[in-house]
Amino acid sequence: MQRKLQEKEIPASQNIMATILKSIPKEACLTKIEYEGPRIALYTSSPRYLLEHNEKISSLVNIIKKRIVIRTDESIRKPEAEARKIITECVPEEAKLQGTLFDTAYGEISIEAKRPWLLQRNAKEFNHADVTEKTGWKIRIRKATTIPSRTIQTINSTLKQSSGDRNKQLKDIGDEIFRPRLTQKSEVSLFTLGGFGQVGRSSMLLSTPESKILVDCGINPGAKTPMDAYPRLDSLNITLDDLDAVVIGHAHLDHTGFLPVLCKYGYKGPIYCTEPTLPMMNLIQLDAIKVATAQGRAPIYSERDVKQIMKQAITLPYGTVTDISPDIKLVLANAGHILGSALCHFHIGNGDHNFVYSGDLKFGKSILFEAASWNFPRVETLLIESTYGLKEDIQPSRQEVESSFINAVNNTLADGGKVLIPIPAVGRAQEIMMVIDHYMKSGEMVEAPVFTEGMISEASAIHESFPEYLAKELKQKILETDDNPFDSEYFTNIEHADAREEPLREDSPCIILATSGMLEGGPVLEYFKNIAPDSKNKVLFVSYQVNGTLGRRVLDGSKQVSMLGKEGKVEVVTINCGVEKLDGFSGHSDYNQLMSFVQRLRPKLRRVLVNHGERKKSENLAMNIRRMYRVPAHYPQVQEAIKLF
Repeated sequence: MQRKLQEKEIPASQNIMATILKSIPKEACLTKIEYEGPRIALYTSSPRYLLEHNEKISSLVNIIKKRIVIRTDESIRKPEAEARKIITECVPEEAKLQGTLFDTAYGEISIEAKRPWLLQRNAKEFNHADVTEKTGWKIRIRKATTIPSRTIQTINSTLKQSSGDRNKQLKDIGDEIFRPRLTQKSEVSLFTLGGFGQVGRSSMLLSTPESKILVDCGINPGAKTPMDAYPRLDSLNITLDDLDAVVIGHAHLDHTGFLPVLCKYGYKGPIYCTEPTLPMMNLIQLDAIKVATAQGRAPIYSERDVKQIMKQAITLPYGTVTDISPDIKLVLANAGHILGSALCHFHIGNGDHNFVYSGDLKFGKSILFEAASWNFPRVETLLIESTYGLKEDIQPSRQEVESSFINAVNNTLADGGKVLIPIPAVGRAQEIMMVIDHYMKSGEMVEAPVFTEGMISEASAIHESFPEYLAKELKQKILETDDNPFDSEYFTNIEHADAREEPLREDSPCIILATSGMLEGGPVLEYFKNIAPDSKNKVLFVSYQVNGTLGRRVLDGSKQVSMLGKEGKVEVVTINCGVEKLDGFSGHSDYNQLMSFVQRLRPKLRRVLVNHGERKKSENLAMNIRRMYRVPAHYPQVQEAIKLF
């Protein structure tokens, strides 16, 4: 809904626009005000004033309590070729400009440079206001990656092609978010649809008289029947049109694997997530199609459905308060689990209730990420995961696990064996690569070729694209130096199946990192068939193995497993190799960290709910929270309805 600049057009029930008009001086040269999804966009024909007087916008945000963005009026935007030429002339040569990307929906140019620190707002030779005035486009600075991400390129291309539809959709979403509330009644309920008393298919519905928000929409990779594999959306008496929004905590399939099916069957509303979650989710969902096809199964969605998610996604930075419905505000905060993973803080009504969903949580610093955020202004209900919810689920210290890792690898390599590490491509792979690189360089780990396959190279490129979501030291290294920690001389990426001969050569000690982390499909299976029968070799697990997966059976001591081979024939694989599991690299909190997280929030808590764990782990965590902190704690099962307020 476009708002022209006559106050008489502003409805009586809506004084936001009137407040904006009253607060912004004429020098700002506003041409229109529009809803842009959860934001209010101010269009100007003279952007310099608002760019140089940011305090005006900050003051206005404090008054209206809504997100505001500055956009340049379409009339002043130079044609792309002309704007690109201006950018090339303005960017200092030493910044090493790699490319420019135009977002016509937002009127932004992303400038990709090898040395982005030379182009920041305080840089002497590159003035953002000057460049915006010359081009008519807002400027965004991005770090150019060593290897360009194909996923991000595809998303950018798709968004550009659909910019007209996106603009209309964002206005429609804004109309829904900023409409007057239909009732002042405050009730909040949570409906559990998956991921309670189990690991997998995480999903729930947050419901008020005004709004219905679906939080996560995953699958259970180890389930044998659709009733156990997918969220129980069938138990809700609603249609997809009744959903105001979908909120995604992070990209793993057990949290996002059913989302493309929602789009396939007609969900048209907004999908909120962090910026890196979108390409990570895209990468993982498309890989799931390949894995299903390779295993002779019909995928439950198509590439077109995954592409549709790109068009409906609205990405949010950490820490920004965002209206997602007339009575719910959302803040995403670092969860420390994988790139872009988020704790979801829902502020409901006029301060009536604050609900925090932890998603998958790492309350401890790692090489890749800072420890999960905990300093919420208010939180009455916490829903926390319990993957490691038993008292004995204590992970070793970082130093201990790295020492164990070095020993496990060195012993196998010294005996002439191969180390196969089945690994999630997102997060764990990048962490293990950095550990290997560090210890091989220091001489503490035997030097040997390290082969990566699957999505690992692409996932690493996405990590490099979003350094602001990484640990402080790593972010600094990427943004302020020429060093790329994800690119090492020790690593060789296997691009095609016919290149597997080298890592699988006899008498050739090496380390192989391949997806998937639970042996449920992907390139790792081909390596596993070759490596498992030889006692010199080792399979080293560094991530959680869900019940029912092949990885869990191998870890539990199976000596023979059946697998689908070429042409769909069943093959029996004998396991003679060593099998070892290291817990300290997990992206999940151990028992002590989970309890510490609850303790930090305890003064504000009225209730704790526990999910994302085998039933006995959820039960144990809830019991100990009640016993130690005197806070009511409950571990719901799937298909429960819980009144929060």
